[in-house]
Amino acid sequence: MKLGFFTMPIHPLDKDWRQSLREDREAFLLADELGFSEAYVGEHVTDRAENITSCIAFLAWIAAATKQIKLGTGTVNMPNVHPATVAATIAMLDHMLDGRLIFGISPGGLLSDAELFGTLERDRNAMFLEAINQVLQIWASEPPYNIEGKFWNITTHKTLMADIGQGFIARPLQRPHPPIVVTAVAPFSKGVTEAAARGWDPISANFLMPMWVKSHWPKYVEGCERVRRTVDFANWRVAKSVFVAKDMATAKAYATDPDSPYVYYYRSLFTKLKRNGRIELFKTRRDQPDDEVTLESVCDKLTIYGTPDSVADQILALQEEVGQFGTLLYAGKDWKDRELGRRSMILMAEQVIPRVSAGSQ
Repeated sequence: MKLGFFTMPIHPLDKDWRQSLREDREAFLLADELGFSEAYVGEHVTDRAENITSCIAFLAWIAAATKQIKLGTGTVNMPNVHPATVAATIAMLDHMLDGRLIFGISPGGLLSDAELFGTLERDRNAMFLEAINQVLQIWASEPPYNIEGKFWNITTHKTLMADIGQGFIARPLQRPHPPIVVTAVAPFSKGVTEAAARGWDPISANFLMPMWVKSHWPKYVEGCERVRRTVDFANWRVAKSVFVAKDMATAKAYATDPDSPYVYYYRSLFTKLKRNGRIELFKTRRDQPDDEVTLESVCDKLTIYGTPDSVADQILALQEEVGQFGTLLYAGKDWKDRELGRRSMILMAEQVIPRVSAGSQ
């Protein structure tokens, strides 16, 4: 099992933005030092708590400071940006990273972003599909492009000056393009099937109950088999909220106290999902009444915490429940206590994952 990192950090509203950005950056640099295989960051434009507004800008900020880790957009919310802008900026970022980029994409899940960009009442899934198809077509074709769609038209036909390079859209270093991943946030996600059929790979979100995470694997297999693609569990990434400490008392307090950054994280998500009518993501069965879903039950079932031995055992139990997967994505949280936040990542890389690997053999 590989160890990766995924964060759409939820920070306290009164925390200095500069401090939260510095700490988020430090977490990525630490992951690189510790040998994490890959790391992703999300983006939202209209959220004071989830306050990284551009994953591309954030990754560009840390690109030259990292050495070996692959960095991923987690995710570019495709309906919010013109496809040509995505194509050009992702291409540049891939060159900045010397081919260490993973291209994570989604329709975007924050409704206030959708309202801001005028897509709240539009078919964002259709916009997402058109956008990524156009990005891939740009990278696979020559100018002046002449790509027509329902939502966007792309051409440099009137202004092309091929002899001096005007009218060209950049291509990424990796050919035909960087690896593409999609984050699955729904049980029995049809999107996982379609992604697998296109050669893309899934990330199972860290706010899904294990039984719904388990439902993603057969959907991935279905997509691979449709196009006769080799089925490989190494391509499946599962994100999980984990906190590791040297002693159980510290681990329990930092992960479960009412003012814990882990409780704060799930309180924010719980509030958003409940108010938006999507509380089913936190249910343990399809017919579970909404009022049975509580913040306490969510935190209890979705947070792994303890000493290195205990956490390793819990991850092995998770793997037994959902099936074998290739990469565990350690889900980043606010560093309310910087030293405990750093120490958890260090213990995860140096003590937990080796125990998990030994226990899986």
